[in-house]
Amino acid sequence: MMTREQLRRARGYLELHGRLSAIWVALALLFAVSAVIAPASVRSTSLSDILPFAAILAMAAIGEVIVVMTGGIDLSVPSVITMASITTVGISQGSDVRLGGAIFISLLLAAGVGFVNGVLVAVLRLNPLVVTLSIGTIVTGGTIWYHEGILQESGVPNALASWAGHKPLGLNVVVWMVLGLAVLLTVAVRGTVIGRRFVATGANARAAWIAGIPVMRYQIGAYAIAGLLYGCAGILLAAFIRTPNLDVGAPYLLGPIAAVVLGGALLSGGVASIPATVGGALFLTQLDQVLRVLGLSSALQYVVSGSAIAFGMALSAGRLGVVPRALRPWSALRQLFASRRLMQQLRDGVVRSP
Repeated sequence: MMTREQLRRARGYLELHGRLSAIWVALALLFAVSAVIAPASVRSTSLSDILPFAAILAMAAIGEVIVVMTGGIDLSVPSVITMASITTVGISQGSDVRLGGAIFISLLLAAGVGFVNGVLVAVLRLNPLVVTLSIGTIVTGGTIWYHEGILQESGVPNALASWAGHKPLGLNVVVWMVLGLAVLLTVAVRGTVIGRRFVATGANARAAWIAGIPVMRYQIGAYAIAGLLYGCAGILLAAFIRTPNLDVGAPYLLGPIAAVVLGGALLSGGVASIPATVGGALFLTQLDQVLRVLGLSSALQYVVSGSAIAFGMALSAGRLGVVPRALRPWSALRQLFASRRLMQQLRDGVVRSP
């Protein structure tokens, strides 16, 4: 017989892994439906076109999920993306020679914006929603002022645009870059002392502080790293667009947050999955592609996208208690087998409480 503590651990294990794996089921269903109602959206040429933009959204979402894991939220994403895109073009002036300096300065500015956000949130304990929105507005104003001095015909250097078009092993280099980043950060979060302390900071900041973890440093670092990733996303976006404008970051206000929540993250902090966040970004990009292929009006696209995101968020959070009657026996049977396997693993000491 399982003890009460073992039952609690088993329940927590099943709920956590079910929450973080729901996006992959939703993604599989989306592609299956897409193949029926919009087959053009799942052709190799179509997927090849959307994957780089899904990767850019995923990079911004990874930055967002790092902040969310600390219990915060960041609404400065579109402003930082636009700033990085515009400054890369303005500083480089289309010259390959000045490209390295332009990328360095753009990323430094992006990380600086994140650092300021982190200080205001962690040290001054201001509301992250208000802080990041306010800082984003200031950044937008500065970007507009800087953009006025850039020649209209200026674009990204040819070296950057050419690099962004490479496809090693059939996949765009940006996709490989984001996949590598996701793997690296996942290993860092799950397999290092710093990563585990970071998760503890988000799960319970007060308990982490009592345990001697420098909570403020981790929170400030989270916002700074997030800003750096937003800057990377802005530079990559500029590489594809070639002549970015002041609206280039506008679509990234709610997209990264939606990808994070669809990936099963708790907005209260702690629980999150970087691979699932990448899956959420791919889900949103494919959904948008399907709606475009179907030729729906912009109004209907917004309605369908918003409804799908809301449904996915509710399903991921376990808010939908209504289960079709025909699925209940199968669900109960699946949970029974899963519980038995988990009980054996707990007895063997293989699985620990999440």
